[in-house]
Amino acid sequence: MWVLTNVPRAKKRPPEGARVARRGVVTRYRAWVRHHRASAADSLLKILDHPVSSMLTWLVVGIAMALPVSLMLTLDNLRGLEGSVADEASLSLFLAESVDTAAARALAQTISERDDVAGVRYHSRDKALEEFREQSGFADIIDGLGSNPLPHLLLVTPRDRTSVAASEDLAAALSGLPAVAEVVVDSAWLRRLQGLLAVGERIVLTLALLLSMGVVLILGNTIRLAIENRREEIRVVRLVGGSNAFVRRPFLYTGLWYGVGGGVAAAMLTALGLWSLGGPVSALAAAYDAEWSLSGLGIVGSCQLVLAGGVLGLVGAWVAVSRHLRAVEPA
Repeated sequence: MWVLTNVPRAKKRPPEGARVARRGVVTRYRAWVRHHRASAADSLLKILDHPVSSMLTWLVVGIAMALPVSLMLTLDNLRGLEGSVADEASLSLFLAESVDTAAARALAQTISERDDVAGVRYHSRDKALEEFREQSGFADIIDGLGSNPLPHLLLVTPRDRTSVAASEDLAAALSGLPAVAEVVVDSAWLRRLQGLLAVGERIVLTLALLLSMGVVLILGNTIRLAIENRREEIRVVRLVGGSNAFVRRPFLYTGLWYGVGGGVAAAMLTALGLWSLGGPVSALAAAYDAEWSLSGLGIVGSCQLVLAGGVLGLVGAWVAVSRHLRAVEPA
C-alpha cells in the first residue's frame, strides 16, 4: 500500500486548443508592440527626411501654442505683483485732533486685538510733522506755524490682504469709532487690477481654445497630405488584409511627432521671450526700489506644454485619418 501511494503520477497537460489559444494571444500582442515601435520609428524618420517642411510645421504649431502660454505667464506674473502689493496694503486711520498720544496708543492696542486685523502701526503727529519738514523743503514755513496741524495716524493691516471686500468691511467698522476722524482705504487700484486680471483670464482661455483648434486643423491638413502621398501604399495594405487600425497607426504617430515638436518649439519661444524681457523688467523694478522678476514655465511647465502639443497632434491626426481614410479604398 505504501508503494502504491508513492508512485509518481503523470502530470495533467492542458488541452492542445488552450495552448494554441494562449500562444495566439501572446503572438498577437508581441506583433502589436513590434508594429507600434516600427510605426513610431518609421514616422519619425519620414518627418526627419524633410527637415525644412517639418521645421516650418513645428514653428507654426509652436507659435500658435506659445501665444496663449505667454499671455498666461503674463497674468501669473501680474498675480504675483498683486500679491506683493496686497502685502503692503493697509488702512489709514486719521484720528481726531482731540485724541492725545495715550489715547491713540490705547486705540491701536484695541484695534490690534480684532480677529480681522493682522497688525497696527502708530505714527504720532510730531513724527509726521518732522518727516514732512525733511521731505517737503518748507522748513521755514512749518516753523512759523503756531501748532501742529497733523493728526495722529494708525496704519491697520487687514488679515485678509487679498480681499478688497474684507478691507472695505473693516474700514466701515473702524470708521464708526468716536476717535477716528477719517478712514482711507488704499484698495481702489487693487480692485481695478483684479478686474483686469479676470477679464484677461477669459481672453486667454478663449484665445487658447481658438488656437488649439487652429493647431488641430493645421496638423490635420498635414496628415491629410501624408495620406494622399501614401494612397497607393494604403491600398496595397488593405488588399492584403490590413485593418483600419493597422493603416491608421503610422499617421497617428506622425501627428504625435509633429505635436511634440511643436510643443518643444513653443517652450523654446516662450523661454526666449521671457529672457529678452528679463533685463528691462529688472531695470524697471530697480527704478521703483522693488524686488520683482519674471517667472517662467520651469521644467514641469515645459514638459506639460510638450505633452499638450502631443495630445493636440494625436487629436488632429485622428480627425484627419478618420475623415480621409474612408476615401482610400482598394482598387
